[in-house]
Amino acid sequence: MPRTARALQAGGYYHLINRGNNRSTIFPGASDYRSFLNLVDKAQDRIPLTLLAFCAMPNHFHMVASATAARDISRWMHWLLTTHGHRFHANNGTTGRIWQGRFKAFPIQHDAHLLTVMRYVERNALRAGLVERAEHWPWGSLAWRVGQAIGPPLGNAPVSMPVDWAEYVNAPQTTEELHALRTCVNQQRPFGDQTWSDDAATRLGLGSSGRSRGRPRRPDSPRGLTLL
Repeated sequence: MPRTARALQAGGYYHLINRGNNRSTIFPGASDYRSFLNLVDKAQDRIPLTLLAFCAMPNHFHMVASATAARDISRWMHWLLTTHGHRFHANNGTTGRIWQGRFKAFPIQHDAHLLTVMRYVERNALRAGLVERAEHWPWGSLAWRVGQAIGPPLGNAPVSMPVDWAEYVNAPQTTEELHALRTCVNQQRPFGDQTWSDDAATRLGLGSSGRSRGRPRRPDSPRGLTLL
């Protein structure tokens, strides 16, 4: 698999993720989440990204973001993860690797596929059974979006979002959709229709984009986007 930096281009939207080393807990309590979000704010002051969705979980985090310069996401992530690691060790008296390694990233087509990934990210805590509704998780961007918690400012998506976005996020996703998204996360494949994905994989040096993920359902349906 190529290094992440090869897959990042200016103006593209990406699903970004990293996990604790050996899936260890990174955020054991509310103060740990708050400290990490404070660092996200500081990272934004240093190198502003367009942040569309975010969710921090006990042992990992997800983001959907874009940058105006090709290297900005890598620089942003390097500062965030390095600074967080130093603070984590200072606060806990520990040493060693905090994160499992380089963050993972995959490009997303600028259409309903982007909304699919944003929804996947914002319903992460609900999917894990940590809350009864996605907006009840204060460390995710849906809570910030609906005013139930405060977090880093969110940018505007390049595609129209459903007016009932919170209900859309809380609606179940299909097994096929989850499988397609997780395959992209694990293999850093582009996420979009087959033609776009094949072109993006070739252009970004990612190799095969894999099997077709089908056409997403229109985002005005509360049941979500079905990937066939």
